[in-house]
Amino acid sequence: MESLPEAVVQYILLNMNNAKDVASCNCVSRKFKDSMPYIKSLYFPRSIFDNLKDGHTPDCIILEIVSSIFQLEELVVYCPFTSTGLTSWLSLVGPTLKNLELRMDNLADQNTDSMSKLECIQFAKNLESLRLWGVLMVRAPKWDVFQKMKNLEIVGAKLEDSALTEALRATPNLTNLVLLGCEGLRTVWIELLQLEHCKLDFYGSGSCSLTLSAPKIEYLEVQGCSWIRVRDTNCLKNLSISNNAGRVYMVDFGSKLMGLESLCIRGVQWCWDAINKILQLASEVKHLYMKVEFTGDFEALLPFPEIDFVDFFKSHPKLKTFDIHGAMFAALCQKNSLKNVDSSFMIPCLEEVVITVRSPLNAEQKMSTLESLVKFGKNLKKMKIRILRMKSGHSSADDFFEEICRFRYMNHNLISIE
Repeated sequence: MESLPEAVVQYILLNMNNAKDVASCNCVSRKFKDSMPYIKSLYFPRSIFDNLKDGHTPDCIILEIVSSIFQLEELVVYCPFTSTGLTSWLSLVGPTLKNLELRMDNLADQNTDSMSKLECIQFAKNLESLRLWGVLMVRAPKWDVFQKMKNLEIVGAKLEDSALTEALRATPNLTNLVLLGCEGLRTVWIELLQLEHCKLDFYGSGSCSLTLSAPKIEYLEVQGCSWIRVRDTNCLKNLSISNNAGRVYMVDFGSKLMGLESLCIRGVQWCWDAINKILQLASEVKHLYMKVEFTGDFEALLPFPEIDFVDFFKSHPKLKTFDIHGAMFAALCQKNSLKNVDSSFMIPCLEEVVITVRSPLNAEQKMSTLESLVKFGKNLKKMKIRILRMKSGHSSADDFFEEICRFRYMNHNLISIE
């Protein structure tokens, strides 16, 4: 080991971050020990200190390892720690630290230590990325402004509206924001002028409202909101909206989503005005995924209204992939849905369709719609038909399935059945 070139030793250590492995390297050779201070990244797994003896604490051991490194850039701590320990580490390595990831485990805490841990983070003023797991943030942390922070991710959190707002004000230059499994929020206001990628997952009744101002936003994913208002969306390319617990009442994007390439809408119930509006705004979309089971403004779960087949595809001329589930497919298969189809009609860009069928009702109209997709989709390359939980007390389901199989046989180069 002593004969290894110093550059090789440092390269080995630069690709090693598990704290247990790093500590073991002290015993390999003197050259390894002398190169230890040049390590850039440290990772402390969840169970690394499960069998501590002789009065040692995780805080003290982490401090000892961290203090031996000259310019630590990344610190990941999943094992238990205290606010006192966190303060001692960050006061040492804060100026050089770029990436910090902490498993806080504070969701059940009602003491001041949970907020103290958050406020300790201000010692790392040059952070570029911060990831927090299991956070209790019931009041705004006393943070200075993190001018260099580009990435903020919070997973599993109890938050208050005002606390989140103040925390985001301390990170004005974020380009990536991820909030997953966050509960306690009712009215969320986000204003981040540099934000490009945003993923929000609000846990609870699904009645949260969101107002987002981010003129550079390119990717937006929202789950758990009933009212969504987003301004300045000229750069938006990918949009996903879902609500698994409540209903979506309103979506407001101000103007046409001219740059939108991919749209995904999911949920048990959306108001039809919200569905209709988002489809109108996304007229240039290329990839559309729809899995909304019902419409209706109140408690009653209603089917989709009839949708004209020709109008829909003329309104979305750039559509390349279309994934539709039961309710939307049924709306395109009503009695008058195909009344405007003529020989001049064409679906110019459609290449792939995935259709989920749940019911044999209106089997004749559904078969006509499937045949129209193949006939008028001049560039269609693939159609996948998914038969999902089809139930019937008589032979109609079997007859419908036989028709689909016959249709597949006649177009075996295009169609597959699941």
